[in-house]
Amino acid sequence: MAAPAEITVKDLTGDWVMNKTLSDDTDAVLSLQGVGWLTRKAVGLATITLHVKQYNDDAGTTHVDIDQTLTGGIKGTSEQRQLDWTAREHEDHLFGKVKGQSRWATLDLPEDPFLKEGWIDDDSENGGPEGQRHIESFVVNEERGWDARQIWGFAIIDGKRYYTRRVVVSKGKEVLKVRLVYEYQAKN
Repeated sequence: MAAPAEITVKDLTGDWVMNKTLSDDTDAVLSLQGVGWLTRKAVGLATITLHVKQYNDDAGTTHVDIDQTLTGGIKGTSEQRQLDWTAREHEDHLFGKVKGQSRWATLDLPEDPFLKEGWIDDDSENGGPEGQRHIESFVVNEERGWDARQIWGFAIIDGKRYYTRRVVVSKGKEVLKVRLVYEYQAKN
């Protein structure tokens, strides 16, 4: 189901299922990130659900905690992001040891035009502070030699509004780009 108008990046809390028809194939990106063939094939066949909890702590910092599950309840990766642009280390079974940071963002921030395309970027999106209607994430895996920059927000695709992530992954001179599209399921 497309995202209801009242759901914005200000509160993504809920369950989101990846729409594989509207999303780009992630196999080449996962390969570039060092994910093995068998795991990539399993991810490619599975339905991926994001269970999102977004809240502000006592200091006013926004947290976005995400647990992924794959078809059959198989545990995927977990993301625990704080939107304060502080680099934090994390390790998981899919991406290995990474250092990531996240923040509220406007479309002025990313340099790559792909990260700026196709967004709803008006007051209806009611995002973060000072009109920031998007979330930016940057992750580095020094051991595997890649980095990934993401912009999260909402886009109109085929006439419907969807939670979307645009991702640019770089390793050396190789750069790959994917759009991930999610359907809203329910408040969790």
